[in-house]
Amino acid sequence: MRVNPECQEKKEKIWKDCVISEAASDNLLDRRKLGAIIMFVYERDQIRSRNVKSVWVNAAPWQRDIVTVALESGADAVVVPEGHTERTHKLGRIKTVAPDGDIKLGKDAVVVEVSNKADEQRVAKMPPEQIAVLRMRDWKVIPVENLVAQRQKLFVEVKNAEEARLMSEILEKGVDGVLLKSQDIGEIKQTISVVKRISDKLSLVPAKITRVALLGMGDRVCIDSCTEMRPGEGMLVGNSSDAFLLVHSETIPSPYVATRPFRVNAGALHAYVLVPGGATKYLSGLRSGDPVMIVNGKGDTQRAYVGRCKVERRPLLLISAEAESEDRKRPVELVMQNAETVRLTKPAGTALSVAAAKQGDEVLAYLTEGGRHFGMKVEETIAER
Repeated sequence: MRVNPECQEKKEKIWKDCVISEAASDNLLDRRKLGAIIMFVYERDQIRSRNVKSVWVNAAPWQRDIVTVALESGADAVVVPEGHTERTHKLGRIKTVAPDGDIKLGKDAVVVEVSNKADEQRVAKMPPEQIAVLRMRDWKVIPVENLVAQRQKLFVEVKNAEEARLMSEILEKGVDGVLLKSQDIGEIKQTISVVKRISDKLSLVPAKITRVALLGMGDRVCIDSCTEMRPGEGMLVGNSSDAFLLVHSETIPSPYVATRPFRVNAGALHAYVLVPGGATKYLSGLRSGDPVMIVNGKGDTQRAYVGRCKVERRPLLLISAEAESEDRKRPVELVMQNAETVRLTKPAGTALSVAAAKQGDEVLAYLTEGGRHFGMKVEETIAER
């Protein structure tokens, strides 16, 4: 198997950093575990770079209204003429793509017109650190599919949201980003919205509740995100790092309190929450600005960010459930606040209050394999009870 030199160099750097870190703490891991951690970090970074799609918006010749709408809609960069980077930065924090920009056009990113097989091969041989921006003369999908299978850092020029969606989902992996060439303000907003919502899909499974046990007082964590959630959406939280329940957001009207569509009353502070890249975090470790993952009943995901976390002492209960995994049943548990407004998610995507939950009820769960080391998935024997 041919090893990509850039990939090998990255693995070696991770190995070196891990060894230095562990030696400094005088707590050396065995090489097998350290190797597993290195592979996880590398693969996690590959997943993150692949699944977080970028949108660049063309604003050349320089147009203030185009730059402003790109900035306000969440674009990653704007293409501007040479000499306009400072002018652009005065409007807000956004990267520029220009010969003298934050991303150097012609050096960091190269626009390549693709009209035949020779052009396709030329792109495949470009340095891996360069961003290849494809300008498709006849707008054919096959050359893009071929290149997606061969390299990363691949962008495609598009004219609208539909073309952007197609390129972002091609071969179920998609290009790394799109460059939108449109003067239509509505099209710019729609394209950015469409691309940013494309993400991984998780396979959720039904889990049958086997026990609801009242506990005493304890500390629970509410995650207040910077995203407005909809009914059917929430976050995956669990007592163990390989089995999670879909905790519903506070989007259901109640006679007791107003809805808080940004909030998930996630569970006791010891629990794990699944975050982007397949890693986990303890609820107790979440801080403002940390990325979290919103999930709906179909398994669709989107990245969000923590605005704040509220840790408060409340009465708790334990939800125990079982889910089918291949030829065996797997336990799924979570300690949650005992309140009417705290909910899990049913297989139909509707909410189930934990105050009404009983043995035999079905809720949605997500199962993974292996243990965790500092939130990273590793292949070793770990039993969490």
